[in-house]
Amino acid sequence: MIKFMEFTSLKNKERAGIIEDVLLYPLKINQDESGGILVETLRNDWVGIYGRGREFFMQYYSVTDPDVARDENIWHYHPVQEDRFLLVQGEVVVAVADVRKESSTNGKLNLFLMKAYLEPYVLLIPANTLHGFLVVSKEPAILLNFPTGLYNLQEEKRISHKEGKVKFLDGTFFSWDLVRKVFKNSSSQ
Repeated sequence: MIKFMEFTSLKNKERAGIIEDVLLYPLKINQDESGGILVETLRNDWVGIYGRGREFFMQYYSVTDPDVARDENIWHYHPVQEDRFLLVQGEVVVAVADVRKESSTNGKLNLFLMKAYLEPYVLLIPANTLHGFLVVSKEPAILLNFPTGLYNLQEEKRISHKEGKVKFLDGTFFSWDLVRKVFKNSSSQ
């Protein structure tokens, strides 16, 4: 693993130094005798991930091909809305960068490795944090989002990676190509 990049998952979330207000909510896979599974994806009694200010407004999903980033050189952020990502197929790396001046974790970058069937969780992405994701599985990824507001084109903001000035642990500027190299190197070993 490249030293300047650390991936966070449910297994190491306590020691990873997660960005302020980001939550990882583990999900339970219920399996029955037929071999099928049932996974509850959002409940109104899940404290923290749901509640006042985090009500349910809508749900959508995206399908993204292997090795594709949403978007390649652009960060997304929302001034008001929070996103709740849940991966149901494939593997992705979600990048979240804290650029909130008032935050105790301002300047921090988290990379969340999400694996649909191995350790499912809902990732809460706070308002005003830059984010995007890259599919690192060989199959397309299906990602659900339960945002805390109805989709509004005026509320979704975008800035270039260059303008965002997000850096890895060693000071190297963020790019999806550097993340790809980690996965290409690990799959060739």
